[in-house]
This record gives sequence, structure tokens and C-alpha cells, in this order.
Amino acid sequence: MGHRREFEIAYAGLKPGIHNYEYEIGDRFFEAFQQQDFFHCRANVKLTIDKKSSFMLLKFEMGGNLEVTCDRCNNHLPLELWDEFNITVKMVEEPGLMNSQEEDPDVYYISCGESHVDVANWIYEFINLSIPMQRTCNFEKMDGPNCNKAALELLNKLSAPVEEEKKENPIWKGLEKFKDLE
Repeated sequence: MGHRREFEIAYAGLKPGIHNYEYEIGDRFFEAFQQQDFFHCRANVKLTIDKKSSFMLLKFEMGGNLEVTCDRCNNHLPLELWDEFNITVKMVEEPGLMNSQEEDPDVYYISCGESHVDVANWIYEFINLSIPMQRTCNFEKMDGPNCNKAALELLNKLSAPVEEEKKENPIWKGLEKFKDLE
């Protein structure tokens, strides 16, 4: 992955207190990562850093929109992004060991000697976490403006009950007369 300085924050030079950053994220941002299952991303990320003496509180606010492929009709479906994520970044002597032992995914450790923190991976992860697992429109009958009408017709055709001919087995044919003798 290419080194992108705009997502590196030089926290060593920051005074204690709250600092705000804003990022405009488009499709080009994701070129450095694996292939995505969404497209036309226009995300706004507001990052608030509350710097303390030995740790930082990072709050990511996601907004914007992107398009995904609908799970039902395979058409493009626009989705709105909105979510918040919090990360606590602690400065320690052995960050590799601490990160491997930490069970809380919202806590991350960095070395006391480091001067920058890269937020690009967190932005990537949080945008992906903002996308729902099931990607369908809110229209239950698939009659929304983004629904594929041809797919709707095909699904209706396939879900219609099929009437089967009742095939009688010749073995049981003679036993029917004993059915009502009780």
C-alpha cells in the first residue's frame, strides 16, 4: 500500500486538548486496498482527537453515500453512510506485545517514541463497517425506484407454486375401498 501522508497525524507536536480533522474520501482512496464490493463512494470523515498526556481518544464520524449491488435484484443501490467509531490510542513501551494481548478492538497501542499515527486503515475499516451486511432496498415488494423490474418478474415466476400431477401408484389402487370401512 502506498504511503499517503495526508492520513498521518503528527501527534507529537499537538498540544493536549481537542483537535479536528476532516477528510473527503472517494473511490481513489480505496485503490490502495483490496477490491471493494461498493463503488461511487463519496464519504466525509470528521476526526476529533482528544490528546491527553499518555493516550489519545479518536472519534470518527462517517457520513456520505456510496452504491452497492442489491442482494435481491442485482441493481445498483445507493446507500447513505452514517456512523461513529471511537478508538483509544495508548502510548506504551512494547506496542506489538500489547496489541497482540488486547481483547478490546477499540484500544490500540503505539510506541512512546513514535511521532505519527496513520488513520487511513481505520477510515477504510470504518467505512466498510458502516455498510450493512444485507444490501437490499427497503421496498419489500421490490417496487422501489432502484429495483430491477425484470428480476422481480423472474423471482415471482420462480416462486409461484408449481402444480404437480398426482401420480397414483398402482400398488395402492385396490386398497382405497378399505379406507372408509371403519
